[in-house]
Amino acid sequence: MEKLFEYSNKLIKEADTGFLRYMHNEINWQNRMIGLIGPRGVGKTTLVLQYIKQYLNPAESLYVSAEDFYFVDNRITELVDTFVKYGGKHLFIDEIHKYKDWEKELKLIYDYHKELKVVFTGSSVLDIKKGASDLSRRAIIYNMKGLSFREYLQLFHNISAKTYSLEDILQHKVEITDLKHPLPLFADYLKRGYYPFALEENFEIRLSQIINHTLENDIPMYANMNVATGRKLKQLLAIISKSAPFKPNMTKIAEMLSASRNIISDYCLYIEEAGMIAQLRDNTGGIRGLGKVNKIYIDNTNLLYNLGYDTVNIGNVRETFFLNQMSVKHNVFASSIADFLIEDKTFEVGGKNKGQKQIKVVENGYIVKDDIENGFLNIIPLWQLGLTY
Repeated sequence: MEKLFEYSNKLIKEADTGFLRYMHNEINWQNRMIGLIGPRGVGKTTLVLQYIKQYLNPAESLYVSAEDFYFVDNRITELVDTFVKYGGKHLFIDEIHKYKDWEKELKLIYDYHKELKVVFTGSSVLDIKKGASDLSRRAIIYNMKGLSFREYLQLFHNISAKTYSLEDILQHKVEITDLKHPLPLFADYLKRGYYPFALEENFEIRLSQIINHTLENDIPMYANMNVATGRKLKQLLAIISKSAPFKPNMTKIAEMLSASRNIISDYCLYIEEAGMIAQLRDNTGGIRGLGKVNKIYIDNTNLLYNLGYDTVNIGNVRETFFLNQMSVKHNVFASSIADFLIEDKTFEVGGKNKGQKQIKVVENGYIVKDDIENGFLNIIPLWQLGLTY
């Protein structure tokens, strides 16, 4: 266990606390058991290391990865027994889904060690959600997204901006002193600003590797798929990425993939939970997730550019950004007369020449325009919707 502490202390010491993700302040760290899930590459590991460095005593805290060779011959419960005996109070377990029967052992740890606080993270969202059902009375689960445009401005360009509510944005209250011309930076964000690791070299290659690993390993392992089925997931994602946006025709997709029509919706759900796509539903069910799927989008614009190369449709990019950023704080539905519906507000998304035709019959209608710096009346700049978290 000495080597685990040595490695843990090294990572904690090296953690840079100059920039903190939005989730840092949203987590109630006082809970005894916390689960932090989200797609690969959004910064979950960095967040927990920053928290330890800022607020905890390293002598009482331990960060481990479930992928560590230590767990080939040792159980987490055994580690916890020893850790607690030596005064351990805070345990952080990264990539928990890599550990077999993790949910059963976490239940035992929660019940037997009431003085210990546990935080676990996982990038295989499907596995974590499945296991979390067994921990429903014990663990509080948080879902972490990629960088907002506001966070990108701070991390990539050291430009500070406060968060604005959607209502503030619609009332044109946005003010960023150090940002004179947002559009060039916004264009860069759309291509490479959603993932913190874009600051490092070979971003496109690393993002492609994340996509491949998610579709070829994470989902097939969860759903007990064979290799051939994993390839069909990649085909399906390719089909979606080339559309603007994708309106699901399950029968046609099934023919293209040589698969059963009934299983295509399952494939889409798996890919959605893995953070690769977003399914926009109507509001007939009253609650997000119960309505009929109206359109399918790639989850974020960085993925869209990575998958689409030079064939990306700009209209798809704009709508993808809107849905991606707004869905963090709001339930977003498909509108029957325009693009999106949030509560009683209708939104039509387009370029700077987009007109009022689609929303002229609704009371709370807004035109969200790309390629403009400032808004007026019911005209809202698209980039400002990236400031809500």
